[in-house]
Amino acid sequence: MRREELIPSLRGGPPRDVLVIGGGATGLGCAVDAASRGYDTLLLEQGDFGHGTSSRSTKLIHGGVRYLRQGHIRLVKEALRERGLLLRNAPHAVRRQPFLIPLYARWEGPFYAMGLSLYDRLAGPWALGRTLRLSRRETMGLVPTLEPRGLRGGVLYEDAQFDDARLAILLARTLADLGGVPLNYVRVTGFLKASGRICGVRAEDRESREAFEILARVVVNAAGVQADAVSSLDDLDAVQRIAPSRGSHVVLPASFLNSPAALLVPRTDDGRVIFAIPWMGRVLVGTTDVAVESDFEEPRATETEIDLLLEHAGRYLTSKPRRDDVLSAFAGLRPLVRRGARRTSALSRDHVVNVSASGLVSVLGGKWTTYRRMGRDAVETAAASAKLAAAPSRTESLRLHGFSEGDGGRHGSGDWHGTGDRYGSDAALVDNLIASTDGAARPLHPLLPYREGDVLWAARYEMARTVEDVLARRTRALFLDAAASLACAPRVAEILASELRTDAAWAEGEVKRYADVARSHT
Repeated sequence: MRREELIPSLRGGPPRDVLVIGGGATGLGCAVDAASRGYDTLLLEQGDFGHGTSSRSTKLIHGGVRYLRQGHIRLVKEALRERGLLLRNAPHAVRRQPFLIPLYARWEGPFYAMGLSLYDRLAGPWALGRTLRLSRRETMGLVPTLEPRGLRGGVLYEDAQFDDARLAILLARTLADLGGVPLNYVRVTGFLKASGRICGVRAEDRESREAFEILARVVVNAAGVQADAVSSLDDLDAVQRIAPSRGSHVVLPASFLNSPAALLVPRTDDGRVIFAIPWMGRVLVGTTDVAVESDFEEPRATETEIDLLLEHAGRYLTSKPRRDDVLSAFAGLRPLVRRGARRTSALSRDHVVNVSASGLVSVLGGKWTTYRRMGRDAVETAAASAKLAAAPSRTESLRLHGFSEGDGGRHGSGDWHGTGDRYGSDAALVDNLIASTDGAARPLHPLLPYREGDVLWAARYEMARTVEDVLARRTRALFLDAAASLACAPRVAEILASELRTDAAWAEGEVKRYADVARSHT
């Protein structure tokens, strides 16, 4: 997957069957589904794959316990089925994760056990295991850092977690494997129309500033929180449908949880649930729910949100996390669909597909867990709108790039740091690259599990174009330890400058740009 080999495909040629705008979970899901049907598919992303919300999630593939409590039974059932499909089709990127709800009141045991038993039943054949009631002793044995005062026991259930940015890259590579074209850093600037119908897009390569006119039989707007902006390129009077909500997270040292089980705090002061999840040798705590009107490009966790997360986590842990314990803090925006609810926390994570008068197909809302279903629904609508030849979706059984049969039963928790954990069946190729390149085995930083060879691989085969691409998404260094990631930025810039055939001035500028990003995560 080399960007320089794919860019020329934008110059002329017959119309694409499907052109997708957006390279996050939604857009990648749409493009993979379209390509799986045999449609000639092009995906354009104005930034990097997964740059926005899709790399800043709570790292969960789940039905949504909170949505069950809100009565969204159909959404939960659909998400639990999609969870099972992802565990089957991408076991190198998604894995099972036990969750514990600690019980401090007498009524909590029967209440949560009953609700989670329903959660298990809704999963049907995709259930991961039976919800268990634990005694106080069993609960403390599982999570020894849990606050013991008043503890009565716990309820244990299973869900799944993943590396969101890694899954985005695997989807981009799956699209390429299917004959589609995924391109990052190409911005759509307008639409081409004939007789009032969209017949393509105007686009610009953000690196070379080359402009393109690209023909397509149908265009899918899958731009997430930017979907309204894309709709406005089609119609300045288009109804604004997205109600963005900011979800912030903090990352702490593993010692605060010291358990393979995640902790679910079932009720916060603002009515949400908060998770403390073991992830990549750290503890991820999140999330908040704050309605936003701007700051779409680079949302940041506010000090108020960080304090809220630390305070609520501290209520349930013997070691109370403080601000200077935070290794990284980050925020993402949920692309919620306006449905009349006043609070964003009351809006459903379900998705909507609509078609404008000019034929622009927009898919709005949703979440990572249901990305495949969203893509399927959007492409079916797009194919019908453009009268494409009927073709079935193959994504339900499609193994994602990097899948190997040996992964089939490996769904247990792990540290995510092994080459196989990150690259799947590409691990041998990565190891060969490192073994054959002088210095490639050198660690980027003693506090991070990455090597210089990971940067080479990202640049050569995963379309990494910037230091942020490497440290935030091809690796997760920024999220594991923002300060450590900043320390290795100069070396990453040096390697990228050589691979991308740029110069020292470019590398210096990249380090300065990344410094601003890293500081926003501390």
